[in-house]
Amino acid sequence: MSEASTARVPLHDLHVELGAKIVPFAGYEMPLQYPAGLMTEHLHTRKAAGLFDVSHMGQLRITAKSGDLSDAALALETIIPVDLATLAPHRQRYGFLTNDRGGIMDDLMVANMGGWLFVVVNAACKASDTAHIAAMIGDRVHIERLDDRALLALQGPQAVDVLTPLCPAAASMRFMDAIETDVAGVPCTVTRSGYTGEDGYELGMKASDADTVARALLRDESVLPIGLGARDSLRLEAGLCLYGNDIDETTTPVEGNLVWAMQKARRAGGAREGGYPGAAQIMQQAASGVSRLRVGLAPEGRAPVRAGAKLFADADGQIPAGVVTSGAFGPSINAPVAMGYVDTKHSETGTALFAELRGKFVPVTVSALPFVKPGFKR
Repeated sequence: MSEASTARVPLHDLHVELGAKIVPFAGYEMPLQYPAGLMTEHLHTRKAAGLFDVSHMGQLRITAKSGDLSDAALALETIIPVDLATLAPHRQRYGFLTNDRGGIMDDLMVANMGGWLFVVVNAACKASDTAHIAAMIGDRVHIERLDDRALLALQGPQAVDVLTPLCPAAASMRFMDAIETDVAGVPCTVTRSGYTGEDGYELGMKASDADTVARALLRDESVLPIGLGARDSLRLEAGLCLYGNDIDETTTPVEGNLVWAMQKARRAGGAREGGYPGAAQIMQQAASGVSRLRVGLAPEGRAPVRAGAKLFADADGQIPAGVVTSGAFGPSINAPVAMGYVDTKHSETGTALFAELRGKFVPVTVSALPFVKPGFKR
């Protein structure tokens, strides 16, 4: 999408005021980085707290036409292979929409807010996701796209100390809790989650209130504004997938090493096994294995190995082994990090491979994910 056809997030003027470099991303003008720079932003989030604007993401409110929230949860289970029927009030789960071949149409978060389901989807997919959900279960649920909302992520080990004075309820929340409360006097959805591997929160509010909340958070000297550049390197160090790069409609949850997100009740032999698009393919793969798997990759040296780089089992590039889907320099470990898909026979941690980089073949070792220890509040 050209820059001329991009939309602006509610905090666009604040990003400009803070000196952000603005770039087009997923149909929006978004801050890539601020004057501090990607490296500083990344490391600051790991040691203190970073504020991310993720208002480009899609926010959906889903309720049951019957008036019984459990009916909405069961309806969603017919298109999402995750246990939503037992998702307790004020709890959240990661999941994905699948197609008839078992491919991942999008990954998302679903929270039980007590009287409604709060679903956060990727920016580039929000129109297609909404249409898909409506086509599949629109006879059972009401779906509202919350386009007049903003979404902020406060991430890092000091996030709780920053947020608690503005939102006392934040202190007692656990990882993946989800509540409705006030932040700096503004009504917000608050989840203790994020996409950096650190402790933190995601805050949803009316677009018109975003500036008030953002400035209240930024007044704390522990907080720096963080752009898309550091968001990408942080999530990669945390071993988290970027939709469109590491997972898409051609990759299944089994190939993507995401079976952990499918609870026992939805797997073969579970109380509510199958019943979603691609179930037969996914359960067959889970039982019999797959020909390729998503793995972590640790390149030798200092140069990052970027998405699209081919992987080989030999130093001469004669034996294809896979492809890199995400790669960057990992400031937290002071070394390049990557992930990608490799033939299953090459997927064991410690396996030596080679990546094609500018006509040369760089040694790469299959690595356990994540590259950094998670800081979640369990």
